[in-house]
Amino acid sequence: MARHTYKTGIIGNCAFIAHIGMNTNVEWLCWPRMDSSFVFGGLLDPQKGGEFSILPDGEFTSHQYYLDNTNILVTEITAQDGNSYRVTDFAPRFFQYDRYFKPLMMIRKVEPLQQTARVRVRCNPVCEYGSMPQQKFRGSSHIEFDGCTERMRLTTNIPISYIMEDQFFVLNEVKYMVLTYGNPLEAALVSTADRFFRETERYWRTWIKHSSIANYFQPYVIRSALALKIHQFEDTGAIIAASTTSLPEFPGSGRNWDYRYCWLRDTYYVITSLNHIGHFEEMEKYFNYITDISFSEDFRYQPLYGITGTKELVETILPHLSGYQGNQPVRIGNQAYEHIQNDIYGQVLISMLPLYTDHRFIFSERKDSARWVAYLLDKIERTIDEKDAGIWEFRNFANVHCYSNLFQWAGCSAAEKMARTIGDINLENRARGLKERAAANIESCYDPLRKVYTNAAGGTALDASTLQLINMQYLDPNSERARDHLAALEKELKTPNGLFYRYLHSDDFGKPKTTFLVCAFWYVEALACVGRLEDAQREFGNLLKFSNHLLLFSEDVDEEDGSQWGNFPQAYSHVGLMNAAYRIAMKLDVPIFL
Repeated sequence: MARHTYKTGIIGNCAFIAHIGMNTNVEWLCWPRMDSSFVFGGLLDPQKGGEFSILPDGEFTSHQYYLDNTNILVTEITAQDGNSYRVTDFAPRFFQYDRYFKPLMMIRKVEPLQQTARVRVRCNPVCEYGSMPQQKFRGSSHIEFDGCTERMRLTTNIPISYIMEDQFFVLNEVKYMVLTYGNPLEAALVSTADRFFRETERYWRTWIKHSSIANYFQPYVIRSALALKIHQFEDTGAIIAASTTSLPEFPGSGRNWDYRYCWLRDTYYVITSLNHIGHFEEMEKYFNYITDISFSEDFRYQPLYGITGTKELVETILPHLSGYQGNQPVRIGNQAYEHIQNDIYGQVLISMLPLYTDHRFIFSERKDSARWVAYLLDKIERTIDEKDAGIWEFRNFANVHCYSNLFQWAGCSAAEKMARTIGDINLENRARGLKERAAANIESCYDPLRKVYTNAAGGTALDASTLQLINMQYLDPNSERARDHLAALEKELKTPNGLFYRYLHSDDFGKPKTTFLVCAFWYVEALACVGRLEDAQREFGNLLKFSNHLLLFSEDVDEEDGSQWGNFPQAYSHVGLMNAAYRIAMKLDVPIFL
């Protein structure tokens, strides 16, 4: 059976993300926000999801690639008669009038490579997750779409009749299509589209030039950084886990989740990856999002929030959609917002630490420090001995999880450093006392006979999340205990091809059948930490083959054939790659280009 990969690329501008298939179709686009209904959703239902494609008559082959160091995507199509053309897709983003210009606008440039290519353009957006098509209204040089909350418009120099009547035409010159939501394009089409292209290309290449990326598998780190960047909803600073919903963890699993939200449990990893590549602005925006949520809460954080800080993310099933390759259910919302995850308080405290160690933050930005740190320590104190759903969000059982207490330990360590910086001895002593309580809970997970930390106090199952005991340096990486723990985890959870299971015990949906990609990158980091540098390099290089044709990674990978599954592309997987590459580069003393 052929390896399954997601045959799409993504474009975006920090206001939206669109998935473009190798067949030129816009397979996924949610407007006006990343968590809104799709206007194109063929990814989840080819019949009800609408279509926006530029295709020849009959069979064709395609080649898809990004313009170097950009989020501008190119798809080249060759028809069965040998004629070919190129589609360039991008979402405008550049600095203008003292702010970033990032409109709800998608631009498609279609260029003939042979002058006799015949194509047909279909543009049929839908409303309310495919419940109904949008109505079309003809304009002089545009098509107006109506039926959703706001109007969309396709402005083009292609004869409108050809699109309205679903008709083939000869592509004998460059054509443009600008799709907008809300405000239409009122400026000149060709000159505006060309200027937006040049400005957007310049923006992305400058952004990469201003990144500090080591010369270690640079193309993969660059693509991961570009993918992570457009997963940030810049308006609030939130970073979503993925732009899709309900792509199954494996076929027929029922594990189809909506990932278009911001998980606080990812805070440490995201902040770390942004810090590694020197992107202070994105890190600061994300921190502000976390801060806004923190001061809106009283006692307990939720595991995840909407991109504007929305709390209620009620999970709903959409039975009218067939699902990705027939995999139902299709879910919107995520019931995990109701769960208890106690690692997140430590995650938030660690994310604050740069305020006290990075001199790019000025002192006035650290006002009310004692109150802020004490506020978060209150949350840890109330939950430090409490059972929770853990990092993997088990729905039907709770434990005192090793991973949760690890991040409470790390958060208290950060609080201790912050208290020392501001000279608050009482706060420092309080943080140290809570850190010791968290450590005691972690040690209650240790199995001395197997020489390994289990997933939870009193438990026997092993869990890849405990790799972080080494990566976070709770365990001295040079110690025998760290090496024994790593050896036990890889013996049980590692696959022959270097992938890693989260765990192998049954959960609410039975036993998992695919590996979780970020765990394999955590494993690479742990190998580097304990000094097994050659192993780390070998395993890292091996993982890179699990990308799609554009170096984009999914959430899950099938152990047997390396197929991609789960929501795609997964920000968590790209963050894992970036952090693992950085860890190895630092161990190898590879130069970082600024």
